[in-house]
Amino acid sequence: MPDFGTRAQASGRRPVGLRRYLTRYLYAVRALDLAMVLIAIVAVQFVGLGEVNLFPTSESSPDQLRTIILGLGLAVGWMLLLQWHNTYDARVIGHGIQEYRNVVTASIWLLAAFSVAAFAYQVNGAHRYVLYAFPLATLLLLAGRWTARKWLVTQRAAGRMSDRVLLVGDYDHVQGLSTALARTPGAGYKVLGVCTDDPAVKFDEKTQVLGREADVLVQALAHRVDVIAVSSSAGLGTKGLRRLGWALEGTTIELVVAPGIMDVAGPRVVTRPIDGLPLIHVEAPRFTGPRAIVKSVLDRVGAAFGLLLLAPVFLVVALLVRMDDPGPVFFRQERVGRNGTPFQMIKFRSMAVDAEARLAELQAQNEGAGPLFKIREDPRVTRVGKYLRKYSVDELPQLVNVLLGQMSLVGPRPPLPKEVELYEQDTRRRLLVNPGMTGLWQISGRTELAWEEAVRLDLYYVENWTPLLDLMIIWRTFRVVLDSRKSGAY
Repeated sequence: MPDFGTRAQASGRRPVGLRRYLTRYLYAVRALDLAMVLIAIVAVQFVGLGEVNLFPTSESSPDQLRTIILGLGLAVGWMLLLQWHNTYDARVIGHGIQEYRNVVTASIWLLAAFSVAAFAYQVNGAHRYVLYAFPLATLLLLAGRWTARKWLVTQRAAGRMSDRVLLVGDYDHVQGLSTALARTPGAGYKVLGVCTDDPAVKFDEKTQVLGREADVLVQALAHRVDVIAVSSSAGLGTKGLRRLGWALEGTTIELVVAPGIMDVAGPRVVTRPIDGLPLIHVEAPRFTGPRAIVKSVLDRVGAAFGLLLLAPVFLVVALLVRMDDPGPVFFRQERVGRNGTPFQMIKFRSMAVDAEARLAELQAQNEGAGPLFKIREDPRVTRVGKYLRKYSVDELPQLVNVLLGQMSLVGPRPPLPKEVELYEQDTRRRLLVNPGMTGLWQISGRTELAWEEAVRLDLYYVENWTPLLDLMIIWRTFRVVLDSRKSGAY
């Protein structure tokens, strides 16, 4: 077993401060948050009280003075709760859903505390803050965080403002972890190298093998890494991992452990210590009950609203399809839905009428992954259809399938019957929920994805669905569709 303490003393080197590169960014985010809160509070004060003197004098009315003091107190309280709920934690900042969730949670706690205090002390005009200031400030905070995060993600995509990471473990686990980190540059993890006991392994060109697992601390200090990520396959063992953690005391290196439980999201994982031993409880995924009802209601309401809103678009597209190529406007194709139930999926026709008949002669040109059939320059696609597919407009009629309960707004990709016939047992879990108009597969590359990766993303969604995840996927779908270079659609 490696003696990490001795090696740390022998090295005597320490990397730069943990995430010091984020210091200025975090100060800027704090200033932005304060500005958003003050804008909302001042707006409500001006609307509710007429013109308020923001620089009170001895001639100012007591009501105005109390209003200004109340507003400043709210602003201070808001900033304190944002700090308390870890919205400025460098490990959370820039991580999308978790960052936004913490901001909303802090705002809700402040709203609850203010409402109770206002009722108890009969604060004059408190209803204006509850009805207007809190919703407005929360929306402004989220907008500010989104803007700041966009800038940070851009920097990280360019290789800047990211943690330098050293991976530890065998080839399969480390390669999977490295791929996941590379696919999400916005998370801020830049893999520097690997310490592994696998003989003669070869990673990609950007991932250098720096030594054996026992050399992890020496290599981490020598290369000034910010994070050591240990996979479940590492041979350090319980004692070795504990000693590594002890050896990192006094350094600024963070220790991250990737558990062997793959593709299980946080809400399903609960850690419970028993006599000093942390036990990880994994809840079974649920496909029925209140959550399923909520999803069904949201799907159908969203589909109905979308059909009403997009009715003019449907009319224009229908005319273009008919003018470009004689034949039906809509294309119906049998797909497999929840629990293997077949249904007729509706799309705007983007191919020639005889497209299905010509499929056999094009099989040799197939570029699709796994059982999928795709050709980048498919000769069956019409002129209008090319643009419909590029921006996913051809898929809009699937809102009818959602309204009928055959599909969801978000879910796994709807498969063809012949694809399902080739499914392995694990892959069939995609059929436990309704297929979706969009999903993790669409925002992650669509046809550019390997078949195994597309299946993994669909299974992750099936196991870990939440309303917040659905909203995130829908939002990112709009961005991906508008950026045709990244949509992977053809």
